[in-house]
Amino acid sequence: MSEFKSSSFRNEDNSGAPDIVGVTSFTSPFYFVPPSGTTAQRPSGDGLAPGMLRFNTDIGRLEVWRGDHWATILGETPDLNGGARGITGGAYNDGATNVLNYITISTTGNAIDFGDALTATTSTGEGCASSTRGIWSGGLTPTRNNVIQYVTISSTGNALDFGDLTAITDKPAQCSNSTRGISVLGAAGPAPSTSNIIDYITIASTGNAVDYGDVNYSINYSEGTSCASSTRGIFVIGYTTPANAVNVIEYSTISTTGNAIDFGDLTVTASGGTSCSNSTRGLIGAFFLQYNTINYITIATTGNAQDFGDLIETKFARASMASSTRAVFSGGRAGSNTLEYVTILTTGNSLDFGDLTTPMAYHAGLSNAHGGL
Repeated sequence: MSEFKSSSFRNEDNSGAPDIVGVTSFTSPFYFVPPSGTTAQRPSGDGLAPGMLRFNTDIGRLEVWRGDHWATILGETPDLNGGARGITGGAYNDGATNVLNYITISTTGNAIDFGDALTATTSTGEGCASSTRGIWSGGLTPTRNNVIQYVTISSTGNALDFGDLTAITDKPAQCSNSTRGISVLGAAGPAPSTSNIIDYITIASTGNAVDYGDVNYSINYSEGTSCASSTRGIFVIGYTTPANAVNVIEYSTISTTGNAIDFGDLTVTASGGTSCSNSTRGLIGAFFLQYNTINYITIATTGNAQDFGDLIETKFARASMASSTRAVFSGGRAGSNTLEYVTILTTGNSLDFGDLTTPMAYHAGLSNAHGGL
């Protein structure tokens, strides 16, 4: 085995480092700098070999080529008191409530009071989050609004004002990577009102949302749901009108802007579901009229969803939260305080987790360890 005792070495013509063939070990108190670039600059094609590394400057993380897609290498674990934290907030329980609850996703047990939302907001769809900050947007107070609010996930306390969405909305579906949050805005009023707007925010800042593009269906409310990997946002379309539920799934690349692209279909034609994900698999479930169904997709591919299993409770208007291994579903209409969980990379029915501090429906869930981070 050869040994190089040098901080750098190059070809004789200074055109770059030589090829090193065979088993070679390198030891150094220093570091090496891998190739880097944005998500849009990712190499693709037949010349890539599994195990290739690069640094993604959009998300600030190393990526490895798995043979069919680039996978994020998680260099940090956003643990709090031994586990990832999920938060639910903005709910309806015989009237609007501003209660925020939190759980440690890796354990089981009852939820704990976190604080209060900025406003008593119902119908908030999904929340979104970075590893440090949680976001809720829009809803009813009791009129539809465009308010964005945030909390610091590692602390407890009341939400603060972030800014405004680009439009007033009822049930926005939200997802995020570590830096950007995306919202699919539902209509500002009952049928025949529709909307296909997508907007985005930079989570680490505060300020108003900016136009991102459009989903391909004009939808009544959102009645949809959303989840993400670090690069791709998934949008599940609900009602196009109150009489026309659809099973459409669309996606976009979070770091870009533009219109959504068709991904595939759910196993059911339904609306009002909730979704969450780790970095590879998205879980979608608790639909209206398909109450205990859970579907799953592989986010890096396109194609139709597959059956995952069933939830314990036959309810909709639920929220969900995820870590890298576990998904938790909460609440539901009417009057449920149940928490249930599944292991994301398996399939099967849910298990009991514990209870919320109060019954919640039409509420939003988020975590500091979901698949977009």
